[in-house]
Amino acid sequence: MVFLQSKIKHPTSDGDRRPVAVDLFAGAGGFSLGLEQAGFDILVAAEIDPIHAAVYAFNSPQTKVLPGDLSQLSPELLREAVKQRYQAQTRSIWNGEIDLIAGGPPCQGFSLMGHRRLDDDRNDLVFHFCRLVKDLQPRYFVMENVPGMAQGKHISYLEELIAQFAAAGYQITYPVQVLNAADFGVPQTRRRLFLLGARQGEKRFLYPPVQTNRAPTVRDAIADLPNLDDFLELETTDWVCLSNNLYQQMQAEASPYTRQLLGITFDPHNFAHPRLWNPQLLTSSLRTHHCETSIQRFSETKPRQLDPISRLRRLDWEATCHTLRAGTGSGRGRHTSPRPIHPQYPRTISVREAARLHSFPDWFRFHTTKWHGFRQVGNAVPPLLARAVGRQAIAALGLNPTAPQSSLDLSNPDLLTFNRWDATRYWVSQARQE
Repeated sequence: MVFLQSKIKHPTSDGDRRPVAVDLFAGAGGFSLGLEQAGFDILVAAEIDPIHAAVYAFNSPQTKVLPGDLSQLSPELLREAVKQRYQAQTRSIWNGEIDLIAGGPPCQGFSLMGHRRLDDDRNDLVFHFCRLVKDLQPRYFVMENVPGMAQGKHISYLEELIAQFAAAGYQITYPVQVLNAADFGVPQTRRRLFLLGARQGEKRFLYPPVQTNRAPTVRDAIADLPNLDDFLELETTDWVCLSNNLYQQMQAEASPYTRQLLGITFDPHNFAHPRLWNPQLLTSSLRTHHCETSIQRFSETKPRQLDPISRLRRLDWEATCHTLRAGTGSGRGRHTSPRPIHPQYPRTISVREAARLHSFPDWFRFHTTKWHGFRQVGNAVPPLLARAVGRQAIAALGLNPTAPQSSLDLSNPDLLTFNRWDATRYWVSQARQE
């Protein structure tokens, strides 16, 4: 069994430092990972869903996770958590400065795909994000949301939010932009609004320029992965250990995009903490069983077309993926998101294949159930898009971050298996130990 670090270490400079950040509405950690790759240390992450919080804790053991309702989170508690984690990691006194607060408040109330209700209580969460920025006064902030927030009647929410940030002493970067993940190396068409703010007296926080003229394709992202139906183990578990021959074949067929997700090639712009992991483990790959009639229909569905019954769209090898959605949580009916049909096989894609299409590296694992796993992917900011935004914050800070010299061991897979009761009990026990 081979264990690898997820990337090659970069040379360091004594004059450089890693800026510190906080992630609010963190989910499983896509936004955090991209910011970490840009060079930030994510000291604290807040997430209301105890299952998502547990998955975050597995993938980012260096970060303090605060599970709970962010609308009830006090700035004093958040500041104390930042202080403790900073001093534990650096062995030095924290100066009280947070370089960046990031977050993507739940967006269904603004979504063009939903009912876009002005009275949706989730709309108010953007103002709780603003409240914490106002109280904690980071040097910069970035808030992500759906494009619908800046359209129609919802513009009033955006205008009021901007006014509150201005009253709190922040300069907003205009015009407010919608960024497409496909313009930043992600094999998925995914448009999201980003609101950037700089504290008075700080340099302007600029939007990232488009980084690629050609996004990776679905083929670039998943063609090297083996057919899940060849593994009986994946009927009952979400992982399998690949043979040496199969793993070598996978490496040989990997595209430049995939080789970086696998940690095979050097990525000069990735400053994330190295993870210790076994690259021969194919994870987040629980099989989906379809009835014979569905299999027949999927086989007959052309690329980019919808299956007439399930309304699932088939992926095209030579195109980008359409926007991956998360579905709804248990509080909103627990509806499963539409899962694309694989471009070659008559089945829906796996969580790992969705993660590849979202730019998550292969060491990053999700909940062992498909329902939670797909929600965690679909709700996340694609790491490569978050990295591009994070690099602009690094530039505004005037820093050249160093690469961490210690590796993180992802050693507690039980965190990926919790149901809601087990996850809640786990976080209660963690709180008692502190």
